[in-house]
Amino acid sequence: MDRQWWQSLYGLPPLIWIVLLGSFFGRGTYFMVWPFLAILLHDKFALGPGAIGVILSVSAMASALLGFYVGALSDRYGRRRVLILGTAINAFAFLVLSMAESLAAFVVSITLCSVGRAIWEPPASALFGDLIHEKKSRELALQFRYFLVNVGAALGPVIGVWAGISAQQSTFGLTALSYLLLCLGFVWAFRYSVAGKQSVAQRHTVTDFSGTLRVLRQDRVFLVVVLANILTLFIYAHFDTSLVQHLTQLQAPALVGLISSMILINALTIVVLQFPLLRVMRGFCVNNRMLTGVIILAMGQVWFALNPADFTYGWLGATFVVSVAEAILFPTMSIQIDRMAPHHLRGSYFGAASFYTFGWSSAPLVGGFIIEWLGGSFLYWSMFVLCGLVAILYRHSRRISEGTSQVRSASSKDYDDRPDGEVENPDGAVESKTSAMA
Repeated sequence: MDRQWWQSLYGLPPLIWIVLLGSFFGRGTYFMVWPFLAILLHDKFALGPGAIGVILSVSAMASALLGFYVGALSDRYGRRRVLILGTAINAFAFLVLSMAESLAAFVVSITLCSVGRAIWEPPASALFGDLIHEKKSRELALQFRYFLVNVGAALGPVIGVWAGISAQQSTFGLTALSYLLLCLGFVWAFRYSVAGKQSVAQRHTVTDFSGTLRVLRQDRVFLVVVLANILTLFIYAHFDTSLVQHLTQLQAPALVGLISSMILINALTIVVLQFPLLRVMRGFCVNNRMLTGVIILAMGQVWFALNPADFTYGWLGATFVVSVAEAILFPTMSIQIDRMAPHHLRGSYFGAASFYTFGWSSAPLVGGFIIEWLGGSFLYWSMFVLCGLVAILYRHSRRISEGTSQVRSASSKDYDDRPDGEVENPDGAVESKTSAMA
């Protein structure tokens, strides 16, 4: 990573640092226990993989629609109230989850966790574009946020095991405290910081919700990319709860220790390799970065499908491969949206990216039933095939963008954030901005 990129972090507004630190502490405490939630539900209520999948999926799928609507609202009315509301809901939800004893209480609190995240994530991501006007600094900040999330994910299980609280339900109380502090941080920053006051005063668009929908429908490249990313998240999410259920069904030895090790390797791989991979792939357009990540993700699915139940190092090796794919794909998704979104609809575009949740949240449901009926190997072979479809969609988005590049409007320069006037067509982002302004 170039030194000037790191130096640009020092000048980030307080609101951005609150998002960065909140992501770090929130995700660190979250990963102390959330990956073990399937085990908790199995042990506490004797639920099967299918029932667990329903619980983890349905509420999150509903929250995807909410996230889209909230993103548009934050464009129209500002970010402050939405961010404070979302983080407050998360704090309350994780507090309830830490004390839940009945299945109904678990379902309600898990639903509130999904709702809270759907409310605060789109405007939090949009803040980066609102407050950081230089493109390279903004993309570095988005990369750095994902880096901190994974540092938290790496430290969370280690601290949890060391303190003897990993896989314990009461640990969710720490996650609730993290979100409470994040909520208070937003209250302070919006009231007292210069950038926060500017953000409160800022209104991005007078377009109503139906008008926003029309704009997004016209952006063909964006729609294809959203579909491809939904499928990508669906494939990757089987590394999360579906894999835990697969290992539980296989009766893999030392299951809790194995899962903790996989989480640690996943997070450490991203922490160690994210910025070196960014440097290696900086000559790649965004579309080709995504294609590379999908190919590596497909290799991981084959490894999961073939690995014997008692071959611990095999599970860890497959985790490393999938983690390399994640280090490429996930930060690039945020950059995709940031480049595609016109400034006045940035919250709406990040809100539309909430539809990625359909991929993530449907994975436990689909994966649970496939594992129960057809077995885990069939699931991961199916995901390998699905990776091929995703690659086709990315290539299709590139063809659409090349077809529309001939008619790019000169007005796109008003919000393209290219200080040196460079021309770039990574994945159709430039052309989709033009159509979005129509």
